[in-house]
Amino acid sequence: MAMSGGKDDGEPMMEMNTTPLIDVMLVLLIMFIITIPPATHSVNIDLPNPSAPPPDVVVKRDKNKLVITADNQILWNGTVLDGGQLLGTLQSTMAIKPEPELQFQPDPQAPYDTAAQVLNIIKGSGVTAFGFVGNEQFSEFGKAPNAPKATM
Repeated sequence: MAMSGGKDDGEPMMEMNTTPLIDVMLVLLIMFIITIPPATHSVNIDLPNPSAPPPDVVVKRDKNKLVITADNQILWNGTVLDGGQLLGTLQSTMAIKPEPELQFQPDPQAPYDTAAQVLNIIKGSGVTAFGFVGNEQFSEFGKAPNAPKATM
């Protein structure tokens, strides 16, 4: 707080008293908080009526494994295919009910371009049961070969 020591040499005070400004701002803030209406927005959701519990039947899906090797080969359950054969095979598996799960596992040294092309073929075929497997093999990707491993 700026206090005058009784000395008046005609110079202006260099400090401004901000206490009244802060008081006014707090009063305005409280007024705005009081005048804002409470949020009464609600979204009506139609929930289903409770019925019998679902059966404990788990549908087992067949699994097809799609691998891209380091030497740029596409393997469907161990059989070598090209892009056209892969599309035909994917479309024929779509007729099976329930749709078999497609597990995609590219080799860490496989060309990225081939993996991207295969993913594009899979997307275009309409496969819905799809997943990546073997991701743990990429946990060291981008690290120096002799870098110490992280321990928990």
